[in-house]
Amino acid sequence: MIDNLVVTESSLLGASALIAVEASQIDILEQLTPEEQRDRQRLELGVEQAFYQAGKALAQLRERRLYRTTHKTFEAYCQDRFGFTRRHSDYLINGAKVVENLLSIRTISPPNYAQGNLRTIPAQILPTKLEQVKPLTSLEPDQWRLAWNKAVEKAHGKVPSGQIVRAVVEQLQAKPLVLAQDYCQVGDVFILTRLQGKDSQYNGCWAIALKPTNSTVIVDVHDATLTVKPNNLNKIDSSDVQQNLPQILQRIRRLRQVEQIDRAADNILKALGKHTELTVVEQDLLSWLERYYHVDAQERTTWQEY
Repeated sequence: MIDNLVVTESSLLGASALIAVEASQIDILEQLTPEEQRDRQRLELGVEQAFYQAGKALAQLRERRLYRTTHKTFEAYCQDRFGFTRRHSDYLINGAKVVENLLSIRTISPPNYAQGNLRTIPAQILPTKLEQVKPLTSLEPDQWRLAWNKAVEKAHGKVPSGQIVRAVVEQLQAKPLVLAQDYCQVGDVFILTRLQGKDSQYNGCWAIALKPTNSTVIVDVHDATLTVKPNNLNKIDSSDVQQNLPQILQRIRRLRQVEQIDRAADNILKALGKHTELTVVEQDLLSWLERYYHVDAQERTTWQEY
């Protein structure tokens, strides 16, 4: 039983290399001296935490602007010096922040603390690859430890893969779809976000709820009908937008029924699919297209489907 326990960052760093594989589980080919064992642990940690050290170094270079003698921007410096894109550099820097957060454990000072009677606990499992911390950077810092611990649990106490971490993060970010009248009613308008794959082209577009289901929502956008998750929807509360967008969508859909529509017209309609409130020029352009393609304004129907 551990009666007295003090855990500090230094003790954790010293223990972090103790990714302890029980001696009974492996064949010992040759014993290492205590010094060699410490060197092995230190070097293994250096290999495993290479992205962490790189992120810390990049953060210093950026904060102190140590690139300023040769480059005007940090982005250009990273590209020329390391072949890193700005996005990759940001991931490394933010990834290092995540690891720092996971390393920081409060000091525990138990009652009847006696100097010299100290013990350490086994090190927590830490990320070994940038891909394992990338998903965590989309969370708030106070959620990093929770998400990582859940991922380690899903990996049965081992270092989780980036895929496992991503699944945990998506689960934490998911908005549960409650009763339609409480969360998403038919006809509600949203901005689409965090879509992936072929649907990512619709990020930033407005959408109108067509049918909420248990875990997804079917929505209409300017040129398609999509099935999305609740966490892909940012609700628009403006009553004017709620009233106007269905009419705009109806007009755009009628124009899209025209055969062989010009590419310039197609680009305009795509742009209108991202603007919740049309400017005077945009309204005139939409009306002009209706006249040009003989889409009679009198034939516009109201949004009766909703």
